[in-house]
Amino acid sequence: MTIPYARALSGTAAREEIIRILRTFGADSIGFMDDYERGEVLLAFRHRGRSVQMRASAKGWAAMYLKKNPHTGRHKKTPREYEQAALEQGLVAVNSILRDWVKGQVAAIETGILSFEAVFVPFMLTSDGRPVLERVADMLPKAIESSRQSP
Repeated sequence: MTIPYARALSGTAAREEIIRILRTFGADSIGFMDDYERGEVLLAFRHRGRSVQMRASAKGWAAMYLKKNPHTGRHKKTPREYEQAALEQGLVAVNSILRDWVKGQVAAIETGILSFEAVFVPFMLTSDGRPVLERVADMLPKAIESSRQSP
């Protein structure tokens, strides 16, 4: 199996295309942040007053790459350098993945296959500044646990 986006060269071109797609779609504020500590790329935008924030894990991509291509004695890099290179490529790759995801989702909205809400509600920011998906994830274990305790 080929690792998707392993040959991606630049996150800049992908980000420029995301901006173009979202601006054409009507977003009035768009930004990216590289979180090197968490190994994530954050895409945030505002569309018709609704704030959306998505995180893409470069660590997840790097873990997939390293599982398929483990370090061997044949590599010129140390295991740590090899892992760091995989993470750096992951930071490039996730920009391309986000571009393709955004392009597909916006096309689905524009063609009437899905609504804006069906696509972006999980990533919309709530009153406490967290995406809906994070708030729901926090509530689920409690709801499951309390339903088990009910008679």
